[in-house]
Amino acid sequence: MASNLLCRITNTHRRPIAIATATRGYVTRAHPAPLPTAPIQKALETLLASIDERHQHRLDRWENNKSTRVAQRSVYLTERGKSDAPTPEQVQEDAKTNAYRKMDETVELALQLNLDPRKPGQSLRGSLSLPHGNGKNFAVVVFTDDANVAKEALERGAVAAGGGDLIESIKNGSQSISSFQRTLASPEMMPQMSAVARLLGPRGLMPNPKLGTILPPDQLLEALERQMSGVSNYRTDKEGIVRLGIGKGTFGMDKLLDNVREMMNEVQSVRPESFGKGKKGQKKVAKGTKYYLKAHLSSTQSKGSVLVDMRTLDPTSSFFMLSDPI
Repeated sequence: MASNLLCRITNTHRRPIAIATATRGYVTRAHPAPLPTAPIQKALETLLASIDERHQHRLDRWENNKSTRVAQRSVYLTERGKSDAPTPEQVQEDAKTNAYRKMDETVELALQLNLDPRKPGQSLRGSLSLPHGNGKNFAVVVFTDDANVAKEALERGAVAAGGGDLIESIKNGSQSISSFQRTLASPEMMPQMSAVARLLGPRGLMPNPKLGTILPPDQLLEALERQMSGVSNYRTDKEGIVRLGIGKGTFGMDKLLDNVREMMNEVQSVRPESFGKGKKGQKKVAKGTKYYLKAHLSSTQSKGSVLVDMRTLDPTSSFFMLSDPI
């Protein structure tokens, strides 16, 4: 016990001559044990290994229960199926030809920043193109008065393209809002889009200059290809956390690391001049204030998340993207 206490040796004049600080050898509610962290490469390895383990477990269950599953389906279709339902022979043939379909899980990085979105200039929002994409394809709608641009946009894969007629079709419901996930618009269309702002705004579908979705007509087609291929949009939530899908589990280690590096460089480049929960009226950042607080790596069906060592994610650190920081 004496080694765990602050010992002070004094002389006859009651002046301290030696102070020995102690290390805390116990864990309490006020002094919890620190959570283990992993470098970004080790965290990705752990996550990808868990994805492969889940896939193999489900594949084994699929193969082991195949005969029972086929028999139960055959009995059900025979007793309750419609006249055009598959026969037991067809069910058995389908079980032989249709293999188990692996779920390609999305890998997500949640980055907690020292930001207070309620303060001006501390709410981040933007978009970035990951080097290897995010593994998703989006349906895009293009708002433009240029008939030639609208026609070519449809040829390149846009769900819908047009001007006032497209806005009217969205307003009356003939063009379903659920049929697209991204929108592009030329600047002259924005005054007209106020008619559908209440429909698109709550779903995050209104074109926004911060996201690079309001562009001149000659740049819409190029932006259309980027949006369809999966440009990633990010923004801070009320807790100052940025969540972004950095790819699929099938991407592999190298591609996911490239996407993480691009994401961190983007977050660093948009760092506000003032951040953190400082005193009221404080404009400058106090010395030693951290911009990055925590980072968690997870996948679609992971049971939990992996706490990442922030030294390996901070672009200003000498351990950035290293596998084994000292």
